[in-house]
Amino acid sequence: MTIPANIPARARELREQLNYHNYRYYVLDDPEIPDAEYDRLFRELQALEEQYPALVTPDSPTQRVGAEPLKAFGEVKHVVPMLSLGNAFSGEEVRDFGRRIAEKLGLAEDEIDFTTEPKMDGLAISLLYEAGVLVRGATRGDGVTGEDVTQNVRTIPCVPLRLRAEAQRPLPRVLEVRGEVYMPKAGFEALNERQRAAGEKPFANPRNAAAGSLRQLDPKVTASRPLAMFCYGVGQVEDGQLPDRHSAILAQLKDWGLRVCPEIRTVRGIDACLDYYRDIGERRASLPYEIDGVVYKVDRIDQQEMLGFVSRAPRWAIAHKFPAQEALTRLLAIDIQVGRTGAITPVARLEPVEVGGVTVTNATLHNQDEIARMDLRVGDTVVVYRAGDVIPKVGSVVLLRRPPDAKPFVMPTHCPVCGSDIIRLEGQVIARCSGGLYCPAQRKEAIKHFASRRAMDIEGLGEKLVEQLVDRDLVHDPADLYALTVEQLAGLERMAQKSAENLISALEKSKATSLGRFLFALGIREVGETTAQSLAQHFGDLQPIEEADLETLQSVPDVGPIVANSIYTFFRQAHNLEVIDKLIAAGIHWPKVEVKAAEVLPLAGKVIVLTGSLQSMSRSEAKKRLQALGAKVTGSVSKKTDWVIAGEAAGSKLKKAQELGVEVLDETGLLNLLQQQG
Repeated sequence: MTIPANIPARARELREQLNYHNYRYYVLDDPEIPDAEYDRLFRELQALEEQYPALVTPDSPTQRVGAEPLKAFGEVKHVVPMLSLGNAFSGEEVRDFGRRIAEKLGLAEDEIDFTTEPKMDGLAISLLYEAGVLVRGATRGDGVTGEDVTQNVRTIPCVPLRLRAEAQRPLPRVLEVRGEVYMPKAGFEALNERQRAAGEKPFANPRNAAAGSLRQLDPKVTASRPLAMFCYGVGQVEDGQLPDRHSAILAQLKDWGLRVCPEIRTVRGIDACLDYYRDIGERRASLPYEIDGVVYKVDRIDQQEMLGFVSRAPRWAIAHKFPAQEALTRLLAIDIQVGRTGAITPVARLEPVEVGGVTVTNATLHNQDEIARMDLRVGDTVVVYRAGDVIPKVGSVVLLRRPPDAKPFVMPTHCPVCGSDIIRLEGQVIARCSGGLYCPAQRKEAIKHFASRRAMDIEGLGEKLVEQLVDRDLVHDPADLYALTVEQLAGLERMAQKSAENLISALEKSKATSLGRFLFALGIREVGETTAQSLAQHFGDLQPIEEADLETLQSVPDVGPIVANSIYTFFRQAHNLEVIDKLIAAGIHWPKVEVKAAEVLPLAGKVIVLTGSLQSMSRSEAKKRLQALGAKVTGSVSKKTDWVIAGEAAGSKLKKAQELGVEVLDETGLLNLLQQQG
């Protein structure tokens, strides 16, 4: 169909006008035209695109109605991980956060600027723009891998399909924006009214409604839900420059057409942060959206970079949660759950009760000590709260309501999943199942650890593949790995003939190992690499370790009563011994270790820490050579450390050694030490 010459220009003009008015409405909250006029412009563009389909562009405002339903969500790898935040539940914890930052930056606490913002109770999302056009939307997932929800994100009215090129600062070629998708309170109430009118189950709270709406396989369902989004930061940025302050970055995002929370403030010092928390808390009920706290972020980007990260959370930000909501209910039973690492967790089964808009039927009880502390008994009336408005917990017992037949809780002595002994090591609050190699509840973690680089080093056997092998009932314990065939592996998702053959070769190669590696691979509680190596050097072979009593085990350097008890119990579980026998029958072997008396090893009793990178060998190799000479190689510096070996780019460990007066050797000193003592 021939398109008249003036029509493309008119369609382009309408798109630009509608995008401009979307910006005025959603971002600036300052509309210039009435809704009726906006609707007229929208219908005109819609009519042109229906008459001339070639005019439709991916970023047209008409393309928010939803595409065809998906069969499943694709997987998205975040180039820059979407990290979680540490939590604070009191003003003192926030002040501790402020003190840590001030000490790290070498500044007074009242010299640091923070961006403060409400913590939205929604779903974290990533928007990827290329050349200003939205090309992908993804959920946070586990922080590294999320789900591709592009078609659903495109239906959210306040998410721009194209960023404003007329902004003052040029757009980066690639810009990833992070934010929170949520459902406004009014929209949530209206949605639930529609649910009830249709005879369908209403949603428990706005967060669940938002998360469920965004993860619909049919984008048209998402388009029918009242979703909104606030942006709170950036991830991947390529070929473009952003401002040097977080607050300025948010202002820039707003200028590019993205919506940021109008409640965001920049304040100086922790006292001002806490004032903001109190102010928002007082106004929480009147806000048009649900929040469960506030977030404080160091404003200067260079200071954020100096502070860095700890684990999977930034040191420069923290979430300050509001107090939990509470309710009374009755404890019906206490069940036992076995975690993936064998941790035994008591779980309260409760008479259903509404807590903060959520129906709670279960709550964590943490451990036996916590139950004893509360004197919790089955049949009691208890106070249930949601910690951080998320995790249900039992807070206390209403003793005045205790029935005469209330029953005390007794921790079982055997795992409810596999029957192995439940042990609780001295000084620890968590009880654990001792059937690590056999217990179905621990199966995936046991196999992942067994295959890891520092254990059996089975190249190609990654986390996703382990999960497939267990889920498809192909592997029940680590020994089953060695019975796998190329045909079985090639039939798995993301596996082909060549990769299957490579994995079989890696499994075969792993059979030749060392006793220390094998012991570490067994995943015995409290037995790390260093302890495993000490056991190998002390006993020389596996059988003497299996047969050793507690006193004999404690004769090994650095093996005290707790570690000895863990080793002893592990080798007294018939299931574990069966798996070990299967592994040896499958061909796993190691050279017998020449047992040397500890006193004849030249570095016996010496504690050494390695830091920085070495040129002549890897740190792993240096560690092995030092251990072979009797040294204990640890990961932290203390007054008990004899030497710190500092390679290139040595960091905080070198600094601490200097502060404590610990002797520091460079790489040349390490080589001389190995040569003199070897």
